[in-house]
Amino acid sequence: MKPSPLTLLLAGCVAWSISAPAQTTARDTSSSLTSREEACYSAETEPLKPLGKKFAKNFLLDQKEIWTSPFNMKRSDAKWWLLFGTATGALIATDHWTSRQLPNTNDQARFSARVSNLGAGYTVIPVTAAFYLGGVLTDSAKARETGLLGAEALVDGLVVFEVLKLATERQRPLVDGGHGQFFHGGDSFPSGHTMAAFALASVIAHEYRNKKVVPAIAYGLATLVGAARFSARKHFASDVVAAGAIGWFVGTYVFETNQNATHGRSRLRVLTHPRVTPEFQPSSRGYGISLAWQP
Repeated sequence: MKPSPLTLLLAGCVAWSISAPAQTTARDTSSSLTSREEACYSAETEPLKPLGKKFAKNFLLDQKEIWTSPFNMKRSDAKWWLLFGTATGALIATDHWTSRQLPNTNDQARFSARVSNLGAGYTVIPVTAAFYLGGVLTDSAKARETGLLGAEALVDGLVVFEVLKLATERQRPLVDGGHGQFFHGGDSFPSGHTMAAFALASVIAHEYRNKKVVPAIAYGLATLVGAARFSARKHFASDVVAAGAIGWFVGTYVFETNQNATHGRSRLRVLTHPRVTPEFQPSSRGYGISLAWQP
């Protein structure tokens, strides 16, 4: 770090000594925080007003990055986009056939529809609220964060889900012979229940990844929701697979972005504590100061 003019003045022309920084960073003031770091959720319980502002800011940043992600992807990510697109295309081509492979009885449809309600809004929203409130009552930062990030992922997924439905207008399996025509005023693609289930499951699985049973249960229930939407004849297989992939992407993105922002802000706070030490050399009657930036 370059010495400031004030430091140079204090040191004078007699003797100047400044120790090398233990660690350096280009962002040396709180004003250099990125927008994402400024909106980072606190490890402590926050009042609703600042918490709401941070949530809204994170949501807007999420939407910007989610919708521009295909234009900013790295070469290493291209294979996953290609794989996802190919799989979805293959499923769309076979949807009419696969949707007729189950018995498709009334009992099957009714039971599956009930099971699929695990991904409904009136199920996933209380789950996220329970995580947050449980974290507040038990002073658990992880539970609070799970609730906040889960809610953020659900809202992000809702926007993606609604935009894609309006853009594709795909018919449902029980409409017009089950051909699943696109741009015919439908709302089948993608599955909203499945997307919500996987978005929340992804956040929970990442937060509690050290407990192997938690990711297994989270993803297992999300998969059950997707399978039930298909067997209830509410969606085609491609609707479910695409929704699961997008939901997982959104949940993972929200979690990892928050982690990066949290660590970035923590590093900034750690590295911006200067230690100023006066120095005096009797032999040369010189004086000065030593300035070090360290944890």
